[in-house]
Amino acid sequence: MSTPPPLAHPPLTAAGKLLAVLGAFDGAHRRLNLTRLAERAGLALTTTHRIAAELTAWGALERRPDDTYVVGRRLWNLGLLAPVQSELGVVAAPFLHDLHAATKATVHLAVLDGARALYVDRVSGRWSVPIVSDVGSRLPLHTTGVGKVLLAHAPEEVVERCCADLVAPTRWAVTDADVLAGQLARVREQGWALTDQEMTPGAASLAVPVREAAGRVVAALGVVLAPFEVGSPVQQSLLAALRVTAAGIERCLPGQG
Repeated sequence: MSTPPPLAHPPLTAAGKLLAVLGAFDGAHRRLNLTRLAERAGLALTTTHRIAAELTAWGALERRPDDTYVVGRRLWNLGLLAPVQSELGVVAAPFLHDLHAATKATVHLAVLDGARALYVDRVSGRWSVPIVSDVGSRLPLHTTGVGKVLLAHAPEEVVERCCADLVAPTRWAVTDADVLAGQLARVREQGWALTDQEMTPGAASLAVPVREAAGRVVAALGVVLAPFEVGSPVQQSLLAALRVTAAGIERCLPGQG
């Protein structure tokens, strides 16, 4: 899994330095000691120590007994106020649970976040296929079903950024920009995306877009389960369930109807 590199140069402003410390955390770096935190933020150790202490006192970070830092509860609570969580998440939640009950698959809802897919909700069960994504995870767009749906409808500059860093979490991942471009064209034409073990061995994903009233894609809805044959009854059944669920979410979004 590729993760954003640390900043090449320390930001000049106080706000920029604070944001650099917070930005050092991601799905692959949930716990950082002070040295690693400074490296990923691109800041001096003393500066990082001062900022981390201030953020810890405020509740944005939490210092663990082993002297590592994690994201604090106050920052998490603040993030829940964002529209992507408070509106889309609240609207979609019951539909996601219904879809999981019907399919027994892991169900994802993701939005575009820069050149990554941000997972804003997930429903899974005891027998779900093991996967790496979780709520708050930011995964490459080209390796997941929801990511390919979002990328297919993303601005050109996002596609270019993604194609410049086609990492391969597994041997099945697409690393050729031309091949990916062909896949994205098919996603736009057929209205769904399918991946087979491109993010996690033994896991396939199928996803569809969620659109606002004006037709803009605001999220992607997907299911993850064991690999299945393309065009099989399993795929057709899942695709029908996904489309019905996406339509239900769309009808309930603010500004629809």
